[in-house]
Amino acid sequence: MLYDTGVLIWVFRGNTAAARMIDGDEERSLSVVSYMELLQGAANRRETRLLKSFITDCRFSLHPLTENIGHRASIYMEEFAASSGLRFADALIAATAAENRMTLCTGDHRHFRAIRELEIAVFKP
Repeated sequence: MLYDTGVLIWVFRGNTAAARMIDGDEERSLSVVSYMELLQGAANRRETRLLKSFITDCRFSLHPLTENIGHRASIYMEEFAASSGLRFADALIAATAAENRMTLCTGDHRHFRAIRELEIAVFKP
């Protein structure tokens, strides 16, 4: 499963449901976009080290951006940005899930619900 940034933020805030969800998943994945969003939110080097340790210790697979992901994300933006408020980072994350044929786990499914080809697992904190 590919985890949206928000689910990991819930883990870092101490949400046990989010931690259990991730712990119970053998195929943990993260878009490099989510990873960068998490790094952007780190307040200092200590938090950056903790984040990197968490990603490594939990054995998340990091999915890089590819030409196909970029192309699919641009199509999503053309189709859904104006009508549903899709943002570019969410388009890249959705495209990463779609290109890798993975379920996207998100706590904010309204960002992604317009993308019919995307399989979504909704996390409720």
